[in-house]
Amino acid sequence: MALESLKAGIALILEEIEKRPDDRHVLQEQLREKIAEFRALGLPVPADMRKFEAQLEDDDADDLFDNMPI
Repeated sequence: MALESLKAGIALILEEIEKRPDDRHVLQEQLREKIAEFRALGLPVPADMRKFEAQLEDDDADDLFDNMPI
């Protein structure tokens, strides 16, 4: 049951990211917390979630340079 609940929570967060791109950073943090719950429960993190988590990390690294003058 916990697994299905976590998956449903992640699905809701992903929908919100699509609907509210301006709130992406807050929602990404919520997503990271849900993924951490998988790990805390000793559940395997699904491959698509690991891939998405890696993309979030890459996006965050790119955001560091968004306001750099060129």
